[in-house]
This record gives sequence, C-alpha cells and structure tokens, in this order.
Amino acid sequence: MIRPLELFIGLRYTRAKRRNHFISFISLASMLGTALGVTALITVLSVMNGFGEELRGRILSVAAHVTVTGYGGELTDWQSVQKKAAIKEGVLGSAPYVLAQGLLTVHGKSSGVMVRGILPTEEATVSSLGENMKGGNLDDLAAGEYRIILGKELALSLGVWVGDKVTLMAPQASVTAAGILPRMKRFTIAGVFEAGMYEYDSGLVLIDMADAQTLYRLGDGVTGLRLKLDDIDAAPLFSLDFAKQLDSDYRVRNWTQEHVSFFRALKIEKNVMFVILMLIVAVAAFNLVSTLVMVVTDKQADIAILRTLGMSPGNIMSVFIYQGTIIGFIGTLLGLAGGISLALNVSTIVGAIESFFQVQFMPPDLYYISGFPSRLDWNDVTVIGVLSFVMSVLATIYPAWRASRTMPAEALRYE
Repeated sequence: MIRPLELFIGLRYTRAKRRNHFISFISLASMLGTALGVTALITVLSVMNGFGEELRGRILSVAAHVTVTGYGGELTDWQSVQKKAAIKEGVLGSAPYVLAQGLLTVHGKSSGVMVRGILPTEEATVSSLGENMKGGNLDDLAAGEYRIILGKELALSLGVWVGDKVTLMAPQASVTAAGILPRMKRFTIAGVFEAGMYEYDSGLVLIDMADAQTLYRLGDGVTGLRLKLDDIDAAPLFSLDFAKQLDSDYRVRNWTQEHVSFFRALKIEKNVMFVILMLIVAVAAFNLVSTLVMVVTDKQADIAILRTLGMSPGNIMSVFIYQGTIIGFIGTLLGLAGGISLALNVSTIVGAIESFFQVQFMPPDLYYISGFPSRLDWNDVTVIGVLSFVMSVLATIYPAWRASRTMPAEALRYE
C-alpha cells in the first residue's frame, strides 16, 4: 500500500514504543480527553434539547400556537375570523375563548386565578387538557350550569375536589341599592386537570364560555380566537401571513412571542453550557500540544537524521501535524460514538443507575418531569465533531513548527 512518507512516520510515532511509555500514555490521555469532552457535550446538549422539547410540549398543551385578539381587548366577530382561519393551510383547529382574572374562595381560603371561558367541544381541537384530567372531563362544562374545572395544585391548596362548591369573584362590581358589590357566582367543581406546568396547575380555571360572558358582561364577544397548527415551528410565519389577511383592528400573536422570555432563557442556558463543556475539549487540545512538544523533544535525533536524508522543514512539520491530527481524529470519533450512544439511551441508563443505587434523581413530588428526556440533534453532533477536530488540528501547529526548526548539527552533537 502506497502512502505519504510523512503519514507513515506520523503513524509510527503515534504507536506505543518500548523505550518511552510515558509519551505513549499522555498521547492516549489526550485522545481520551477529547473523547470524554465530545461525549459529555453531545449528551448534555441532547438532554437539554429533551427538556426543552418536553417543557414546550407541556406549555403548548394549554397555550395556543396562534391567538387572534382585538386591540380593544374584545373580539366581537370571532365567527368570521374562525371561518377565515379554517380555510388556511396548516390549521388543525380553532376555538374562541374568554380570558379574565378572578378570585376563587372556599372555606375561608382564597386564590387569585386566570379564568378561561371555553367551548368544550372546540377546546379539544386546540389543546390537550382533556387528556390530562385527573377527575371529570371537559364535556362536563355546560352553559348555564356554572361548573368549573381547576388545576390540580390549585385544588389541593384550596382543599377541594370534584363535586365541591367554590365561589368565583370577578373584578367588575355591581351597583345596587346597598352600594357597590363585587360580582360573584357559586360554581360546582366538575373536574381537575394536571398540565404538568405549575403556572397552569396552580392558577388556571376553566368554565363554559357562555358563563364567562355572563359573569364578565361581554355579551356575545370573546377575548380572542386560539388556533392550532400542524407545524408549531411555522407559527411565526403563519401569524405574519394571517395578520395581512385581517384588518388592522386585529392582533395576531404566536407562541414564540407569548413565551419569549422562557424560551430565550432556555436557549441562552444551552449556549452557555455549550461554551462551558467545549472547554473540556479545549483542555484536551492543550494537552495534545504538550504531548507533541514532548514527542518533538524526544525525537530530536530522528528529526535530524530525516533532515540529513533530504526531508525539508515542511515535510518534518507535516509528520507531527499528521500525528496530532490522528490523535484528535480518533478521540473525536470515539467521543461521537460515545455521545450518540449515551444520548439515545440516557433514560435507560439513568433508570438502571437509580434502580441499582435505590435513589431517584428527580422525585415526581418535587419535579414535574421525573425522567431524563433526550433528543439527539444531528446538527449539534456535526458542529461538535467539526469543532473538536479543528481544535485538534490547530493544536498541532506550534509543536510541528518547532520540530521543523530543529537544526541537524545541534541535535546530533551529543548523540
């Protein structure tokens, strides 16, 4: 097999030698350091992707992909907007809603809540709350029956469950002969849901839309219209396009705008974690520099002989660039294999560790997510692999340059 002389010599220097095991050891350490850094980086980013996707799914199980509201806070002709949305490509469902604040009281306890008035038959087309019921179901809501559905955390804090009575007070007041009195209504708890997000489970209640319109004196108006899309990532473009089809009196927002702070924080955290863990790979690259410097020092006589046999400084430089590149390439390859394997099986591995040591890293009574979700992003894998390999190649330049500057006469003087 024909191969470049520089590559052949670089491969020979990479292998273990009987007379200097220490250099072979630190070469192996550099290789394993790169592999460990790449493995950790891929695994951690995959877990963060999994957590982000899990949280996004739980938020969007309650929130809408796109909402259409009026600038005055009320949408009176929501039926016409719903018809326009129904013929748009990519729309899976739509539902009107009423959103207002309220105060829920029972047995001397009270809690401020967000009241959402819904049409139970249409709500199922835009959210999955009906699939997360711990008691009762959405269909138990009916106009004029004044029934209410609470989040699980809210129900537990108030000490109530399905069948109990609660009082809902609205901010609007009624003027009577006895003076100004708050508007309130007695509701029967028809169900309890668990969305998996504390914000919703502790502060959101659902009532029938007609009851909400009566309680908050909206007449036939609603707060807005909620839309569900087949592709949630297309929501920003869809909202811009749909806003152009509506009058200027309407406001179209998507989930990325309504939860921008939360998802921006997740992205910043992922980027910071990427930089921090990339330092592990950088440390391995610096270790590779020291490894090659020691190899160059150990091979001074060999370099001098190769120079006297006609190899140019560029050829000598190539020898050690090949050697460092081989170490970095193998380390990166091992890291990619380890990271991908761990990312695809992290839930199983964590479960086995918890079972063996009888511990639980994320107790369900403290965290809504009791497992370790993981989503492998091949773009992340590609970026990590390329950066690791490039850093390994760059780490070879100084030692290789130093080797190319070796003077044969000086190196052989004491041989």
